[in-house]
Amino acid sequence: MIVAPIDGIVLLDKPLGLSSNHALQRVKRMLGADKAGHVGSLDPLATGMLPICLGEATKIAGEIVSQRKRYQFTVKLGERTATGDVEGAVVETCSIPTLGPTEIEAALQRFVGPQKQTPPMFSAIKKDGQPLYKLARAGIEIERAARDIVIFELSLERLDGAELALATLCAKGTYVRVLAEDIARALGTCGHVTRLRRTYVEPFEEEAMQTLEEIEQGPRILPADGGVPHMPAVRLTAEATERLMHGQAVAPASEAPVGRVRLYDEAGQFLGIGESLDGAVRPRRLWVRGRSE
Repeated sequence: MIVAPIDGIVLLDKPLGLSSNHALQRVKRMLGADKAGHVGSLDPLATGMLPICLGEATKIAGEIVSQRKRYQFTVKLGERTATGDVEGAVVETCSIPTLGPTEIEAALQRFVGPQKQTPPMFSAIKKDGQPLYKLARAGIEIERAARDIVIFELSLERLDGAELALATLCAKGTYVRVLAEDIARALGTCGHVTRLRRTYVEPFEEEAMQTLEEIEQGPRILPADGGVPHMPAVRLTAEATERLMHGQAVAPASEAPVGRVRLYDEAGQFLGIGESLDGAVRPRRLWVRGRSE
């Protein structure tokens, strides 16, 4: 297959049962892209938005992955599993107290805000180069340091017997399976995730996803700079552009705010990411110019 210099972002609606990496490789082969990377992993159990950066857009994947994400998930109360989801064996059963929407919503609100969360053993975090999930499958459990996370929103969408349908808007690094277990404990029982769907990754909350079949028929490729709209835009003169592309600090055409910025040449072509400080803009992640021209 001939690979092509495709630069941009595809918003895949990842199907059930497929790992994020396998989904990425399928999209890469379909489009004949020379390089690609996904933004934020989804377990095979999970479905939903998986941004895939193609070509030069892989250089901004780290900027996107740091943004907030929204999930819808279902928690089955009364059973805890080894993996925190339906793929693991049941390791604990609990009685389920009588619960109403008022009690549930009150418990959920206690989770909103900054907090610490300990990653699960069944995760891709590595210890001495070995993913934790491989250790977990071998029956080995190690101590994990708690991480700072933020839950911005958490709400009850439906109560159906022993199942809760919930939605959350959370920061990078949040494990929904752990959140679900903690919620069940707060409700006086135990539980595990039976369904998990990521509905969006910021800044793509208003963008439509595409299935693998739709991408194969005709991909919708978003421009790379659409992944970093939170960064101020800075336009450079032709002379400044040339110097910047050679790694030099330059003066912007107009005053630029301090911090990370999106860089454009006089014609409005996206050049990449820079950093503005003390009246000068320095290159940080620049595009290879002319790839797609």
